[in-house]
Amino acid sequence: MTRKLFTPLTLRSVEFRNRIFVSPMCQYSGAEGIPNDWHLVHLGSRAVGGAGLVITEATAVTPEGRISPGDLGLWNDDQATAFQRITSFISAQGSVPGVQLAHAGRKASTSLQWLGAQPLSASEGGWQTVGPSPIPFAAGYPVPHDLSPEEMSTLTAKFAAATTRALSAGFRVIEIHMAHGYLLHEFLSPLSNKRRDEFGGGIEGRARFPLQVAKAVREAWPSDLPLFVRISATDWVEGGWDLEQSIAFARRLREVGVDLIDCSSGGNAPAARIPLGPGYQVPFASAIRREAGIATGAVGLITEPLQAEDILERGDADVVVLARALLRDPYWPLHAADALSVDVPWPVQYLRAKPMKIEN
Repeated sequence: MTRKLFTPLTLRSVEFRNRIFVSPMCQYSGAEGIPNDWHLVHLGSRAVGGAGLVITEATAVTPEGRISPGDLGLWNDDQATAFQRITSFISAQGSVPGVQLAHAGRKASTSLQWLGAQPLSASEGGWQTVGPSPIPFAAGYPVPHDLSPEEMSTLTAKFAAATTRALSAGFRVIEIHMAHGYLLHEFLSPLSNKRRDEFGGGIEGRARFPLQVAKAVREAWPSDLPLFVRISATDWVEGGWDLEQSIAFARRLREVGVDLIDCSSGGNAPAARIPLGPGYQVPFASAIRREAGIATGAVGLITEPLQAEDILERGDADVVVLARALLRDPYWPLHAADALSVDVPWPVQYLRAKPMKIEN
């Protein structure tokens, strides 16, 4: 039986064996930005489990761009070298290795998730955060340093340098993190961007720096390899970033060579009331795909195989990007194929466990 979920997808020169992508999920388990055995097993097991694309966690382009001291990075060559065995293993399993390049902005310098994810003091190893404007993320967060145009140019170059390292590390997809209240989303949103220069004001000004980064990454990344961008399609707050602006922004991203928009939401307003429910963000992927004419990924409480299949069959998105479902079950794609009566290859080491079809 043919199912859209297990139909290959080609973007530029890269073919994905199916439309199940592993969402970037921070593990807070690195040291000096370097991945280790935990990351090899965590990411590698999702490739063994049959995902079409495995994207690493938010990977900082500078030390100050980390969410926490445990985040990974690509600001030096040692980090790129350490990623090579991971990308090699992912590729050997038939999956495509991808990396999400990020800067946490005013939400940087926090403790590990299981230690509260709270802002770190200087005595705890914290560092100065940055943003478009000197507005803290929430009560208890430090006031970020507002970036100058010169500092923004330097950061753009850091994104480009990390892109070059990503290629040497063996990645074949880059996703730029412009969501969840981190630096580039902070520039997009009128809630966090109160600048009075050319990088603030209306959407054209607020999008200027994120587009500058996207252009630099696209120029540094080979033309035959795909580039994604993750956005928060809405802040879920009156007067904040919204779907209409996201559609306009997606059109601009398409023009500079972005191939897919990974459609998430929220993260920039701690008091936002988000209507959580199965597939609650799918309408964003659908609208952006339709109105901006660009491929999209649907994300957010997509947990069941038939639910994922229906999203793709309706044309609401080109791929589904799963997070918690794949934390619970690294082999979700293999189990989904069985549930949807699709015969897909299993790792030869696991063939003895592949469900058998019984003929009547």
